[in-house]
Formats: sequence, structure tokens, C-alpha cells
Amino acid sequence: MKKKYEFETGMYRPPSEGGSASLLVRLTRNCPWNHCTFCAMYKSQKFELRSPMDIIQDINVMNDIYLQVKKISVNMGENGKITAPSIGEFLQKTPELYFHPGISMLFNWLAAGGKTVFLQDADSLIMKTDHLVQVLNHLKTVFSTIERITSYSRSRTIARKPVFDLEKIQRAGLDRLHIGLETGDAALLKKIKKGATAEDHIKAGQKAMKAGFQVSEYWMPGLGGNSMSRDHAVNTARVLNQINPDYIRSRPFTPRPGTSLYENASKNELERMTPKEQLLEIKQMITALDVTSRICFDHAGNYWRAPNGRLLLNQGYEGYKLPEEKERLLAIIETGIAGDA
Repeated sequence: MKKKYEFETGMYRPPSEGGSASLLVRLTRNCPWNHCTFCAMYKSQKFELRSPMDIIQDINVMNDIYLQVKKISVNMGENGKITAPSIGEFLQKTPELYFHPGISMLFNWLAAGGKTVFLQDADSLIMKTDHLVQVLNHLKTVFSTIERITSYSRSRTIARKPVFDLEKIQRAGLDRLHIGLETGDAALLKKIKKGATAEDHIKAGQKAMKAGFQVSEYWMPGLGGNSMSRDHAVNTARVLNQINPDYIRSRPFTPRPGTSLYENASKNELERMTPKEQLLEIKQMITALDVTSRICFDHAGNYWRAPNGRLLLNQGYEGYKLPEEKERLLAIIETGIAGDA
């Protein structure tokens, strides 16, 4: 039997959906693919679709919590604002929520104005289109302050979805898709067991853009080591040029415990790149870009330092606009290369 205030919250979301205090709504559990050799997320867990009614129930529970806290706020003379005193009084009445993994997230989101939402876990678009639309419609009806809804999705899932369905989902309120490109190089995609080809990535990215989504593509500097660096950079740029996404986000490769690539690194069987070599690869990729995207380094893995000791690259969520800031960005990267990053 469900507890009164029970709702599910997953673990993962993009950095841009944390700093913006997004509501996390769990539509699926884990990843439907889960074979990528670089990824440690979800490795010990099974993928599951959640039913629309279970998701809607979660949304209703979170709204009920909001209404209860708002009522307390009004009674305290705070005009319904979500404040620490009103939250504190609510938690005194519901001590079981002290240990809920999503309660702080919910309160932070409400206090920030309830504007952005991230749909968890790894691939929300794998849901049936009508089910996803049903959830989106309910979410926007219940929380009228929502301005943006985003989700992870796999290229293979998007590529297989009819454009009509993608447009229907976008009109229902899903605004932005975060897609793990990682690389546009065919050999490297196969090596990391991505489960998608370069052609899949191009088809999916173009379809998502055509359907009206903001598209955020992730690529992974250093993924192929020195031996594959040139092909990784050039072919990634080639794929991105054909998509021309809204955002291109850098996620430098680091071996993660629990992955086969980490095991290879532990045995000194993995080719690693130095910070300078990674910057040279990034320079090569960006030089080959012909897009109107924003290039973003909004992750702690983009750690390179300028000669003055500060971070070399802006880690803001909006990054550098191309082509307007391309030459400035390349000049910054050159500074890091000259200083050996």
C-alpha cells in the first residue's frame, strides 16, 4: 500500500537541469540499452517503463505537498510563498519525508518558481507517444508555472519515432532533448558499443530539430585516445554539421568504476590522453564545425586551467555562440594549449 506522500525520484539529470532547480519526474527506470562501455549509470539495474497512471499519481502527490506547504505559508502570513519556516512546519507533521530522496529537490524547485522540469530516466521517448502526451498534459495542467520540460533520449529511439509523433510530443510540452552523441566516428561508436551509428545520430538529430525540439548533443573528448583522435574529432564535427543542434556539450572521457573501460585502465590497457592532447582534439573538432550552435563546457570534467590558474573555459549552461564566438573560443583553447593546460 502506497504511503500518503510517496513519489519516485531517479538519480541522474544533466547539470543544466540541476543549477536551474528543475523538478525531476520519473517516467522510466534506468536505461533501455545499457551496453555503453564508458557508462557506469544503471549497470546493476533493469530497465522498466512506468505506467502513465503511476507517473500521474506522483505528480499529484508532489502537487499535494505544494498545496499543503502553501496553506501553511498563508497561515503564517507569508502570502503562500515557499519559505524555510513553512517547509519546516510541514516536515514536523510529516517526519517520514525527512529521508525522502526527492523532497529537497521538490522544495528547491518550488522555491525557485517551479519553472523547469526534467523527465527521468535515460530515454523518456521510448514510452508510447499517447502515454507520454498524457503525462505531459497532466504535468502542465497541474503546475501552470512550468516554462520548459526536457529529457534524455537515445538517437535510435528518436530515429525510429515517426515525425508526426515527435511533433505531437513537442506540442504537448516537451521542449528540449539531451542526446548522447559521444562521437560521430563509426569505428569508435562500434568500439564503445553505443548501439547507434553515425547515420542514426544524424537522422535522429535532424528529425528532432524538424519536430521543433531544442536539441542538446553531447560529445566526449578523449574517448578514442591518440590513435583515434583525428577521426573522432573530424567525424564528430561532420555529424554535428549535418544536425546543427541548438547545443553541443563537452563531456570529456574519464574511466568510471564499474565499466569495462575502467577495468582496461586499471590494467594499463587503455590509451589515455593528456589534458593538452584533449585540448588539441577539441580545437580540431571546433575548427571543423560549421554550425549555429552553442558550444558548452558545463561540466566539472572540463577542468583545464588558464595560465592565471582560473578555469580556461566558461562552464555556463549557454556556452559560446557559433559562428560569432568561434574565433574567440579557439583563441582561448590555444592559450590553454600553450600553457599545457
